[in-house]
Amino acid sequence: MHFSLSEEEEMIRASARRFASERLAPHAAALDRGEGRAALLDNLRDLARNGFAALNAPVEYGGSAAGAVAFALAIEEFAYACAATAVTMSVTNMVAEVIASVGAHEQKAFYLPRIAEGAYCAAGFCLTEAGAGSDPAGMRLSARRDGDFYVLNGEKIYITSAEYAGVFVVWAVTDPTAPKGKGVSVFLVPSDAQGLVIGAPEKKLGQHGSATNAVIFDNCRVPAAALMGRENDGFRVAVGELAGGRIGVAALSLGIARAAMDKAKAYARERTQFGKKLAEFQGLQWMIADRETEIEAARLLILSAAAAKDRGDSFAKAASMAKLFASETAQRATDTAVQIFGGAGYIEETGVARHLRDARITRIYEGSSEIQRLIIARETLK
Repeated sequence: MHFSLSEEEEMIRASARRFASERLAPHAAALDRGEGRAALLDNLRDLARNGFAALNAPVEYGGSAAGAVAFALAIEEFAYACAATAVTMSVTNMVAEVIASVGAHEQKAFYLPRIAEGAYCAAGFCLTEAGAGSDPAGMRLSARRDGDFYVLNGEKIYITSAEYAGVFVVWAVTDPTAPKGKGVSVFLVPSDAQGLVIGAPEKKLGQHGSATNAVIFDNCRVPAAALMGRENDGFRVAVGELAGGRIGVAALSLGIARAAMDKAKAYARERTQFGKKLAEFQGLQWMIADRETEIEAARLLILSAAAAKDRGDSFAKAASMAKLFASETAQRATDTAVQIFGGAGYIEETGVARHLRDARITRIYEGSSEIQRLIIARETLK
């Protein structure tokens, strides 16, 4: 079996790694402290200008058309340096993919170049609601047709990048009489739309540099042309895009895991106790061996899912497997890193505490580990 990357994929990974090392890593700790928003936005714009905001969008609309494998490689490198920046880029790419997949020509021509060129620092994916998290079909946000407009009312929560997104992809109920999940449509709503209000930023355990807000729609009027695809066909679109998004979160998880373990291995080679380097103790060697094995297995699952997507094969099960395994690997890797550092690992200055906090959300967003197991079981038992 041929596992090597293409020349283009190698170039994209190298470019992402270089940008992450030079531009993202120096600001990661400040972002974690709630500082450096201007630097974050500058980096997001420059990432877009370097082709990373619309990796799977067509070239004719400003995208890179690089594929899912390249996307996974880039997100992993960004997360290695700064998970908060990585999640912003992952979601922005998801939005670009939705527009490229189901948008009309006019919608693609207007929005994709703005995302791809950095005119928008980010883009928002508005699906989750207070009563519709793991069960998105239970959403309540409504979109009522009013002549040549739709009027949106309701609230989405936990929306990544909401504060600086230029456009939102929004799912809303257009036929409340339809069976659950059947009367949902998807819209493109610019951030300056009248009646769209961004809520206060959430105070989170980790990934502090990434804005997370509620988005409120208060009689928000959008033209009928804001509808993407067919009316009442939006839930199918959401399910398909969530599978792709799980590849991004899996890659992000892998980047965090690698970063934590690289710090831990370096510390184990330097730190002396009882007259020996920590790396010479078998107990720590076994901990490192287990984590390294899991990291490599996660990488193979991610690349397998991404390659299936690039081939046009069914990849939902593979994406859920990759997301489940990689996110739980990140949790174990970051916990192990803190343990190897000992008391120093509990101090923010070493950086591994940030990785531990950043990793925790990966088992929740884009579908919790429990939801991934349900998907895997359902696909397996078909």
